[in-house]
Amino acid sequence: MPTILLRLMLSLLLMLLISPKSEGQDEQWCIADEQTPDSVLQEAMDWACGAGGSNCSNIQVNQPCYYPNTVRDHASYAFNSYFQKYKHKGGSCYFKGAAMITELDPGYDSCLYEYTP
Repeated sequence: MPTILLRLMLSLLLMLLISPKSEGQDEQWCIADEQTPDSVLQEAMDWACGAGGSNCSNIQVNQPCYYPNTVRDHASYAFNSYFQKYKHKGGSCYFKGAAMITELDPGYDSCLYEYTP
């Protein structure tokens, strides 16, 4: 009996010590993979901004996410737009291996990346 009581007390202590997941720990964004060539990123971004239905208006000239004006940065924005829009409907962050998930918000300055819980 004392062994059961001791185990129960240890279990309760462990539950108290292990903090619950803090707010925002499971936030995810989809960005371009650093190792993917620009030509592959461009093809995937063209699909995302076209048939994929991403909102790519913020990566157009004179918009908040236009700079830095690189294929990788623009692709990251487009991939994330698609991912946030469709992740709860079966969409993924794959883009034929051109993208990856990050838990670090890729937004900067006035360029805010969408996030859908």
